Amino acid sequence: MPTIPMTTRRCNRRTVLGLGVAGLAAAAVPGPALALSDAQAKALIQRAVNDVNAAIASGKTGPTLYAMFERIFSKYADVNVIARSALGIAARSASTAQMTAFTRAFQGYLSRKYGKRFREFQGAVFQIQGARPVKSFYEVKTTAILPGQAPFEVLWQVSDRSGSDKFFNLIVEGVNMLASERAEIGAMLDRRRGNIDLLIQDLKTAG
Repeated sequence: MPTIPMTTRRCNRRTVLGLGVAGLAAAAVPGPALALSDAQAKALIQRAVNDVNAAIASGKTGPTLYAMFERIFSKYADVNVIARSALGIAARSASTAQMTAFTRAFQGYLSRKYGKRFREFQGAVFQIQGARPVKSFYEVKTTAILPGQAPFEVLWQVSDRSGSDKFFNLIVEGVNMLASERAEIGAMLDRRRGNIDLLIQDLKTAG
């Protein structure tokens, strides 16, 4: 059984694992029959978490570390699906230009938000248990083992709807991280009276 080392601390584990690497409010992914295989889905998640671990182990801090996380996120996550889901119903009225700007700002926001916390996490190991098809995507089941703590389950939802294998959601101990991000972005938008442009500007420095 493959193992993937990663860093973590109990008090933040639900928040941090939601990235991250996303993080992140997922709707079911519609689409045609799967071309993706369980082996491909598992391989994607192993590569993603290995890259996260390498970023943490690099010793980098601040903007340099956040930039590393942003590259990981853009490489392995279906950023467009995640951003549209996080924006929720407001995405229906957003222009193409606004969605492009929001997606870019949201990606940077998540990278800073979770990048600030990942360095606190040391000594965790992720074991990939397997993958199963769910509707038009695969769900990869992993177990996170933390020193001195009970193991907990992390589910990664993976699709190839964007034309390549990407993850679009994480569920940690039953908590849907993308749903959490959707609630947070929704609250931020409400405080700005539904002004998407103002939200985009504020996301550029938030996190």
